Amino acid sequence: MQFTQSQGVIHAETQPNLFVPPGYDIFWSAVVLVVVGFFFYKFLLPRINGVLDERADKIEGGLKLAEQAQEDAEAARAERQEALAEARREAAHIREDANTQAAQIVSEAREQAKAEAARLVETANRQIEAERRSAVVSLRGEIGGLATELASRIVGEALADDARQSRVIDRFLDELDASTASGDLAGTAGSTDREA
Repeated sequence: MQFTQSQGVIHAETQPNLFVPPGYDIFWSAVVLVVVGFFFYKFLLPRINGVLDERADKIEGGLKLAEQAQEDAEAARAERQEALAEARREAAHIREDANTQAAQIVSEAREQAKAEAARLVETANRQIEAERRSAVVSLRGEIGGLATELASRIVGEALADDARQSRVIDRFLDELDASTASGDLAGTAGSTDREA
């Protein structure tokens, strides 16, 4: 503080307060603040709000796109899982069909093998029967000749008559068949001797 003297009165001069500016500064600062505020509010703030709104829209759009992409990914995953399940079902169906066809082929092969075996057995039986008949015919001829010769020797006369010889041979063979069935060969030989 400084003291000055003028006309006998001492006046104290005060130094300006640094924290409180003079009134004219406050007035002009307020005018500038209002102008800048008006300019800021009218021109700058709408642009800033526009930029912020644009960014918010972009962010919102990005979020929507991300949600849509996530939904699409979920749908694609669900579709893949459904396709995989369908492929598994199809594979199981194909496996089942293949097993059924394999069983059917095996069954058909068995039936064919059985039929072939039955045919071979039938052919073998026919061949055996034919060979047996051939052997029976051959044996009848040989046995007939032996029986005639034996009867001729036993009776002492020749059986030259063909009809008689044929009757004797047939009777002998019939008795031989009957005796082999009953196991009585001795009875057959005795009856043949008596007839001769």
